[in-house]
Amino acid sequence: MTNNLKEEAKELIKNLPDNFTWDDLMYQIYVRQAIESGLQDSKEGKVISVDKVKEKLGLSLNFKIKKFEK
Repeated sequence: MTNNLKEEAKELIKNLPDNFTWDDLMYQIYVRQAIESGLQDSKEGKVISVDKVKEKLGLSLNFKIKKFEK
């Protein structure tokens, strides 16, 4: 990530397909902002453990994703 927002925006647009829509562009901006925000929160120690999230959502702490086999 550079400090020049204009250059970052140009790079983001350059990486989109030629037929992108405004919605595509807005989605990419949203995703990038969300990732950068999450990384900053992580650096600042603003994190929640998986167990705390499961507790808040009322999920069993033993909840596991089962693999489906054919």
